[in-house]
Amino acid sequence: MKTELVFATNNPNKLRELQAILGDSYHVLSLEGIGCHVDIPENEPTLEGNARAKSEYVFSRYGYDCFADDTGLEIDALQGEPGVFSARYAGESKSSAANMEKVLRKMQGLSKRTARFRTIISLFLEGKEYQFEGKVEGVILEHKQGDSGFGYDPVFQPIGYKESFAEMPADEKNKISHRGIAVRKLIDFLKKKTEKKPMVYQKN
Repeated sequence: MKTELVFATNNPNKLRELQAILGDSYHVLSLEGIGCHVDIPENEPTLEGNARAKSEYVFSRYGYDCFADDTGLEIDALQGEPGVFSARYAGESKSSAANMEKVLRKMQGLSKRTARFRTIISLFLEGKEYQFEGKVEGVILEHKQGDSGFGYDPVFQPIGYKESFAEMPADEKNKISHRGIAVRKLIDFLKKKTEKKPMVYQKN
């Protein structure tokens, strides 16, 4: 029997990617799937805070075990921008195209292009919160490459690869991506929790 979890999002791309990583053992419900049509505020100054705000909102109001994520692109030459503002870097419309254009414009002519994606997952399970982190290092490309993925994927090239995230097959990206790393930590935790084995968890 599949374990049912709520993922605090209505982003179909994120939902599809997370379900692929979680596999057949878990059935992921969206916010819409539980009748939550509220745009949960993300006003915290950190990824950790935003992830917690979303998962706690669902657990406290709907009673479901729930996990939520917040992801940021952190660019060294821009002092960590866009960071916690990644989704709305170019405005509240949350346009991926506009966000990428702003990044490319601000990075124009800069030789230092190192960056990382970082995902924080907050899980509320039986009234307790647990957090998991995943990150991947890379560089910001000078031009968009590829049309798969979503968000900043076309301008991010992970270290050790010639392709951008948007040029990779989904299964290959999921093996190395920030979200994939964080989700696998979540899965390991849930399995150990189910098996009632003691677990020591550490962030990267």
